This record gives sequence, structure tokens and C-alpha cells, in this order.
Amino acid sequence: MSSAKHQAGFVNIIGKPNVGKSTLMNILVGERLSIISPKAQTTRHRILGLINEENYQIVFSDTPGMLKPQYELHKNMMGFVNISLEDADVVVFVTDLFETAEEIEDILEKINRSGLPVLLVINKIDLAKEGQLDQVTKYWTDLLKVETVIPISATENFNTERILQEILDRLPEHPPFYDKGELTDRPERFFASEIIREKIFKNYKKEVPYSCEVSIEDFHEEKKLIRIRATIYVERTSQKGILIGQKGAALKKVGIEAREELERFFRKQVFLETFVKVEPDWRKNKSKLKKFGYDPT
Repeated sequence: MSSAKHQAGFVNIIGKPNVGKSTLMNILVGERLSIISPKAQTTRHRILGLINEENYQIVFSDTPGMLKPQYELHKNMMGFVNISLEDADVVVFVTDLFETAEEIEDILEKINRSGLPVLLVINKIDLAKEGQLDQVTKYWTDLLKVETVIPISATENFNTERILQEILDRLPEHPPFYDKGELTDRPERFFASEIIREKIFKNYKKEVPYSCEVSIEDFHEEKKLIRIRATIYVERTSQKGILIGQKGAALKKVGIEAREELERFFRKQVFLETFVKVEPDWRKNKSKLKKFGYDPT
């Protein structure tokens, strides 16, 4: 008696910054794995999220937004994007009504040469003016070899279920790559640092959020409580002052918001301590980037 067919594969979500990739992956996986911010370049790492059903396992990968590197950090981020093209079974290319191919022409060429099935997802169609969707569709299909076009609104969860079906139509037969009880390949410490970083993006402007990195120094889980000690690294002393704020008020606000989000994520009470240190020019230093986990090779 033959066993039932099982599909499994890697589905990599790529696109320019701030087009809704992280929101889309969270919707598809059904959990809030990727942090979300209206600011560009929020996602810095490649984050895997799993959908597990009896007959299939989809390994989603949310990658940093494609950009022209300006720092060593950006080069590392683009390394995650390039790797995602090497191990993909299906590529979900996300754009919106307003983005163009400027500065990512070389990556589009890599996608076209890869021979991978590409699903073109056009987000934010709830904002479309008459005829705009047709124009955007033609623009991208002239540049990319795509198998199908899926217009969606991630914020309104419109037409996102079609993406799942289109993926399953192209997913190879394969045993599961991960245990069916897993949701992601990332450890709990990673999500704790990402949640804190998300609150920094929310509460600070200009360069400060981009100059911050969060390191979880201690993560101790008890029966009813998780104790977390986090260090927020900045590049300059002036940024440290801004981050802490007058009498520590700004950092306290970040801490409260992060703790509340951590408790929702881990479904436990959280005791959070945050500290701020200066790590000069960490975004430009390869050894410091490796220390913070930016090593896509």
C-alpha cells in the first residue's frame, strides 16, 4: 500500500523594502514572525516560517528588502537575498503600485536566469486608481518572467489565500524538511531581539533605528516567567543619548511596549531589562557584523 503524496519545498519572498513582504509572510504562516514597520529596511535577516499540514510543508523565507548596498551591513543583507534564490523551489516576488525596478536590475536578471517559477504579487491594490493595476502589471511582466500575477491587499488580507494555492500547484513532492511541530528555524532569543528592535523603529526617527542592533545577553525561562536582559548597541554617543531620552523616559517607553509584545508572543509574563552601549561604526565592520549574526555564507 503506497503512502499518500507529500509536498515540501522552500518558498522565498523577495522584493524591495517596504512593499509588504513581512506582513504577507505573517499572514501566510498565521503567526507574527517578521517585524513590521512603515520604515524601509526593517527586516535585516532571513527568517523562515513554516506551514505544516498533513500532506505538505511550506518553508517560507522572508528576506531583507532589495537595495543598493551603502554599508557592509547592506552587503550582508543582500547576501541573504542571493542565498534565497539558490535554494528556492518557488519565488514570490512582492511589489506594489508605486515601486519601480530602479537599483535592483541585476537581481531581476538573476531571477530570470534562475529558471524558478515566479509568482508576481502586487500589493496595496486597495489604493489603486483606475487603470493603475493594469499599468503596474505590464511594467513588471515586461521585466520579469512570471508564471502568474496575484493582486492583493496584505493589510486587508484580500486575495492572499490564492497565493497559497498557486504555491501548492508548484511545490515538489518531498518529505518534510523540518519537524512538523516547528513554526520557524529561529531561536526564541532572535524573536525577542526583533521585537525590541521593532519598538525602536516605531519610537525613533531618522538615523537612530538604523544604527541600532539588539543583543539578548540573557534569556531565562521559568514556569510562569521569562527573564530577558537585552543590550541595544548604537554607533555614536549622541545616539545613545537620544535612545535613552530625558531621565530615561524614551528607553522606558520602548521597554514597556516591547515587554507587552513579548508577553503576547511568548504567552507568558516577561521581565525585561534593557541597556544601551556604543559600538562605533558596527554597520561597516565585518567582524562586528558577524558577532551580531550577519553572516549569510
